[in-house]
Amino acid sequence: MAVRRCLALLLAALLLLGFAPTASAAWVTLDGQKVVEIKQAAGAQSPEEVAKRISAHLNRLVRNPRFRADQVVVREEPPYSMVGLLNFEGKFIPGLAVDERAAKAAGTTREVLAMRYRDAVRKAVQAYDDRNRLRNWIVGTLLALAVLAVYVVWLRWQRRTHTRLKRWLSGRSVELAPKLKIGQQTLVTPEQTRAFSHFTLTVLHWGLLLTVSWLLIPLLLSFFPPTQGIAEGLRGQILSLAIRLVKACLGLVPNLLWIAMIAVVTALMLRVSNWLFAALRRGQISLSWFYREWAIPTRRIANILIVLVGVVFAFPYIPGSDSKVFQGAGLLFGVLAALGSSAVATNIISGLMLIYTRAFLEGDRVEINGVVGVVQERALLVTRVRTPRNELVSIPNAAVIASSVVNFSFSRREIRKPVALSTTITIGYDVPWRQVHALLLAAADSVQGISDEVAPFVLQTSLNDFHISYELTASVRDAKKYRETLSDLLAAIQDQFAAAKVEILSPGYHAIRNGNASTLPPITG
Repeated sequence: MAVRRCLALLLAALLLLGFAPTASAAWVTLDGQKVVEIKQAAGAQSPEEVAKRISAHLNRLVRNPRFRADQVVVREEPPYSMVGLLNFEGKFIPGLAVDERAAKAAGTTREVLAMRYRDAVRKAVQAYDDRNRLRNWIVGTLLALAVLAVYVVWLRWQRRTHTRLKRWLSGRSVELAPKLKIGQQTLVTPEQTRAFSHFTLTVLHWGLLLTVSWLLIPLLLSFFPPTQGIAEGLRGQILSLAIRLVKACLGLVPNLLWIAMIAVVTALMLRVSNWLFAALRRGQISLSWFYREWAIPTRRIANILIVLVGVVFAFPYIPGSDSKVFQGAGLLFGVLAALGSSAVATNIISGLMLIYTRAFLEGDRVEINGVVGVVQERALLVTRVRTPRNELVSIPNAAVIASSVVNFSFSRREIRKPVALSTTITIGYDVPWRQVHALLLAAADSVQGISDEVAPFVLQTSLNDFHISYELTASVRDAKKYRETLSDLLAAIQDQFAAAKVEILSPGYHAIRNGNASTLPPITG
């Protein structure tokens, strides 16, 4: 009982506040066309029920060739004004009752509202009769045939135009492809540009065909009376979609303007960055702490940072940036970055350290982890070295930074002095050391790859049990021909010692002091 009392009090409060539930309005339709809007039905009926019943009755009546629009009349039957039909015997058949509540909902009197309903029904019946005349069917059929003929002619023209544009774009894409490059790196090939242009043109072609065909359907349906209601509904849908698209495009204009402004500022900053680092590389701008070879990698890093900053500023203005799709893509990117960031970040940081510590440059002859060759590429992740046998060895930058690097080209480039090579031979004590020195220096002088900027010299590095170690040091003209020059020098040493009848060997002795001759050479000079 308490619950019922509470519900009753709540309902009374809603009625006092004017929140009593109201039925929604409904339309009486004839042949798909709206005729009368019923906002309030008499008695306990709902507007939907009344509209449905009268619509069905009205659509049956108009199919009777004897029915006329002036048969719809109004009769006063207080407290109702009745909109009904005078049958062929003159008897009044009520159809729609209008009371004071309906008049109040429409903002007029009961009698005026009933006459409005009568006039609207008469007008709809007359329009239905006009639409369904034989002349209108003939005119509609002829118009439909004419529109279809124009559509077929347009289809043939569109197909020929599509073929011509495809041929023209193929030539233009082949001409444009070589210009799409960064430095010496071509971004896309002519085949790729041709395929992309054909795909884009095909999408536009079919999009236009589907759009025109879609617009053609309501136009053809509007020529025939039974389908004019469907045509009107389709036109309303198309118009609603077009309005939404226009509003969406207009709503995007401010964001697109911001994105365009950010893009222009970013492009200007990139041009300034490229000009600045190009001037540093050419030496037009000189900084005591900045080396020329730092210009290209620093420019790349600066450009990446500029682009990233531009993307960060432009991201909030990108359409759909706050959607679930963008959020899911950001989450996926974050997971991938977390999974692969450790090794990648280590190699990138190592690559930057190698660049700014100036350990080597592209084209330098180096030795890294036992690999000897010329640096072919110095990337952020790996360093590629081409060996004398034309093998390309890729070494992760983390491994390079953790090992010692021997740079054979550094001295010539930085201190303007040639790099030196050395070789060691062992000769017995029976050969005078001065003769060995002379032969080694003569061998160095006879090799064309040996530079005369720094005179070759010989060092005696150890006095061993049976022989002496002689180390010849000589400068190389071209560090890239280090191996060839060493080979020529070893061959020249063999020739010099062979001509002097001196064997290059390490003899072994077992000395017994019983009067045998000593191996000591005679001291001369």
